[in-house]
Amino acid sequence: MSRIVTIGAAQLGPIAPDESRASAVNRMIELLKQAGDRGCNFVVFPELALTTFFPRYYEEDISRMDHHFEREMPGPETRPLFEAAAERGIGFYLGYAELTPDGHRYNTAILVDETGKITGKYRKVHLPGHSEYDPKRPWQHLEKRYFEPGDLGFGVWRQHGGIIGMAICNDRRWPETYRVMSLKGAELIVLGYNTPDVNTSAFEPNHLRMFHNHLTMQANAYMNSAFVVGVAKAGMEDGCMLIGGSCIIQPSGEIVSQVSSVDDELITYSADLDLARMGKETVFNFAKHRRIEHYGNITAQTGVELPPELSEAAE
Repeated sequence: MSRIVTIGAAQLGPIAPDESRASAVNRMIELLKQAGDRGCNFVVFPELALTTFFPRYYEEDISRMDHHFEREMPGPETRPLFEAAAERGIGFYLGYAELTPDGHRYNTAILVDETGKITGKYRKVHLPGHSEYDPKRPWQHLEKRYFEPGDLGFGVWRQHGGIIGMAICNDRRWPETYRVMSLKGAELIVLGYNTPDVNTSAFEPNHLRMFHNHLTMQANAYMNSAFVVGVAKAGMEDGCMLIGGSCIIQPSGEIVSQVSSVDDELITYSADLDLARMGKETVFNFAKHRRIEHYGNITAQTGVELPPELSEAAE
C-alpha cells in the first residue's frame, strides 16, 4: 500500500490588522485551489492564519483582543475553507487563536481530514515573549499575556496513511516537542509560525533568525526520523517584518522544498512516509538504544541546576 502524501506548504503573506476573516479565508482557498491542481492531499497553513499577529499589541484589558479569537471551529467565516478543502479531498492543518466557552485563551492548531472533519487539536505549549508592556521594545511579544500554555500535550493522529503530529512556532525550537511525538510514532510533524526578523529581547545578528529557524527543524527531523513541514506567515505586517522560509524537510534533515518569497506562496512535495522507517529502525531505534535511566532530570526539573564549585567538591 502506497504511503505517499503530496504535501502543500501554504505560506501566507502579511495580514493587516483590519483585514477581515473573509479575506484571509479567501486567500487560503486560493492556495487550496492551487494545491488541488498540483495533486496535493494535505496542506499546512501558518500559525494564527486568520488574523494579524496581534500579540505585538498591548491592551490592558485582554478582553479587548477577543475579536481576534475563534469561539467555534468551523464558524460562519471559516466554514468556506472547510467546504473548499472537502470538495477537493484535501486535509489540512490550521493555526488560530481559540477562546473556549469557559473563557480560556489558547494559541491553537487543528488537523482536518479530507472530508472536512476535525480529527485533532493541539494547543501551543512553549509560549515565548513576556506578559507585561515593555517600553524598550519596538513592538511587543505578548503571547504570555493573551494565551495560556497548552493543556493537551503533544498528540499524534493517524491520517493520510501515516502518523501526524502538530506543533506551533516556538515549539519547533525545543527538542522535547519532537521527541515526545516521535515516542508516539510520529512520521510527519507539521507546524506554523510567525517569526519577526529581529529579536527584540536581546541582540542577535539578523542572519541567525532564518538559520535557527531551519536548523531546529532540520536537526529534529533527522534525530527523530520524521518529515517536518514548517509554514510561515511572512512579510511586512504592520511595520514588523516576519521571516518566510517555509519549507518541507525529509527524515534525512534535508530541505526538499522551500519558498522563494515572503508572499502568499504554495510549495509542494510528494513525501513517501516509508522514508521515516530507515532512521527509526537503525540509528534512532528508540527501543534498542535509548537509556532512559539517565534522562530523569529532563522531566524532574525546569531550570538549570549547576554542579558544585570545585572547592565544595573537594571537601
